[in-house]
Amino acid sequence: MKYVRIEGGQKLSSFIEPMKAQLSDLPAFDNADWIFEIKWDGYRAIAEINSSGNNRLYSRNGLTFDKAYPKVFEALKSFKKKAIIDGEIVVFDEQGKPNFQKLQNYKNNDKYPIHFYAFDCLEANGKSITDLSVVERKKILKSILPKSDVIHYCDHVDGEGKALFLEMKKMGLEGMIAKRKDSKYYIGKRTSEWLKIKNIQTQEAIIVGFTAPKGSRSSFGSLLLAVKKKSKLVYIGNVGTGFTDKSLKELYTKLKKIIRKSTPLDIPIKETSDMTWVDPVLVCNIKYTEITEEGSVRHPVFQGLRVDKEADEVHLEKPVKRRSKK
Repeated sequence: MKYVRIEGGQKLSSFIEPMKAQLSDLPAFDNADWIFEIKWDGYRAIAEINSSGNNRLYSRNGLTFDKAYPKVFEALKSFKKKAIIDGEIVVFDEQGKPNFQKLQNYKNNDKYPIHFYAFDCLEANGKSITDLSVVERKKILKSILPKSDVIHYCDHVDGEGKALFLEMKKMGLEGMIAKRKDSKYYIGKRTSEWLKIKNIQTQEAIIVGFTAPKGSRSSFGSLLLAVKKKSKLVYIGNVGTGFTDKSLKELYTKLKKIIRKSTPLDIPIKETSDMTWVDPVLVCNIKYTEITEEGSVRHPVFQGLRVDKEADEVHLEKPVKRRSKK
């Protein structure tokens, strides 16, 4: 069972699945063969711009974004030629930082600015350029981007990853993406030619239940979380912080519709009387400090629901083993 959880979103029958980065197990590095970009805390999006004006804007799993983010969709009309762009939809908070919760709750009349940061190009002027290097593709991308208050070119740092990462830490941003300069664009693939280097630990998780509220808390106390491990649904802990009164109510409304009598977990846990199970269809973002030896997340904080992920896609991210740069 699949649920559309964003305003006006529809699942496309055909779409382009973007290339993905592998999580790195080593810290930031300097290397002349790599470029480094900001890791935006938003929704990955593919923009297909057609000369006929029949444009498409959708998530990594083919969920349309035109109704949810009309300002971005409208801005695509400023493109003069046919193109396919890969980027991230981002909303900034009062401090000028990307804010995932504000993006998830965004409305067209929201007071917070919304932007589309374009960092790659799959097609330009009707011609595929996926076989070109990322450096060549970004040059083409920069040349075809229109002047816009919404659509922006995502710049990069050449070779000096440590300096950029230090700035990310000072600003409290999630991290950065490292890309080999000669990397081609592999549609739908996760590759170590692109690396995620995180400043803040984040994880996608499947909501499998909730606990009863205590004290002054309303709606529910915490969410029970799980991920897929070798096709089995496995518990990774609870999250009880990061909610507002509004998000508690809105999420509880969704949870009540998918309550079930028994656990959806493939590896059962000890149940308590305050637990309520739900169908494992809602996916959320959390941030945390570390993962314990037992596989649970420590000090998790709820960041918002994800509309661009299905539950079957959610696994604990495993870092790619990479030689240190000397």
